[in-house]
Amino acid sequence: MTDLTGNTTLSGPVGRLEAILKEPDAEVTRAAIVCHPHPLFGGTMHNKVVFRIARAFQDAGFAVLRFNFRGTGRSEGSHDDGFGEQDDLRAAVQFIKDKYPTAELWLAGFSFGAAVVLRAGCGFERARALIVVGAPVSKYDFSHVGRCDKPKLFVQGELDEFGSAEDLKRLAAKLDSTNQVTIISGADHFFEGQLPALYESISTFILSVGVDATSR
Repeated sequence: MTDLTGNTTLSGPVGRLEAILKEPDAEVTRAAIVCHPHPLFGGTMHNKVVFRIARAFQDAGFAVLRFNFRGTGRSEGSHDDGFGEQDDLRAAVQFIKDKYPTAELWLAGFSFGAAVVLRAGCGFERARALIVVGAPVSKYDFSHVGRCDKPKLFVQGELDEFGSAEDLKRLAAKLDSTNQVTIISGADHFFEGQLPALYESISTFILSVGVDATSR
């Protein structure tokens, strides 16, 4: 049976965006947005890696928003090669800001969604941290990503066919702030058989950033 709990829509720049919002039982003090992989290759907010990222946030007490980029699922509009999708992310951020005005905001993405988060996420002043999973660093150009003084976690499979560990480490070394790089041994781009390791790396990072924030 399909779990329809949390199904919603939000207003995007070219129409409605299909979304799922999962809220904790307690008051919302932290919220996360998770972006999905390339829609032209079957990527949606229901992707298993996206779901596992979202689960790590949920288990840490976050409200979690997953949404379909334009032209995906029931979202209106058409695919825009990662450009308009950055505006979709901005609309999702506004949705969270309106719903939880005082909540801490985190951004995460997988593959194509990771590229969108890395390109647009640093521009959100309110974003506390970024989680970048399976970044296609060997396929896309990230040279224009400028200053980004937010804590960032990069998680990559050792055997990722779209982003080598070496290329990822070079990118992370160029960016500002604390950049933690976790390479999961034996994992491919989709983390087949390694989703628990992905979950643990994200959970540990969430905890470490929370501890860092309280110690200031």
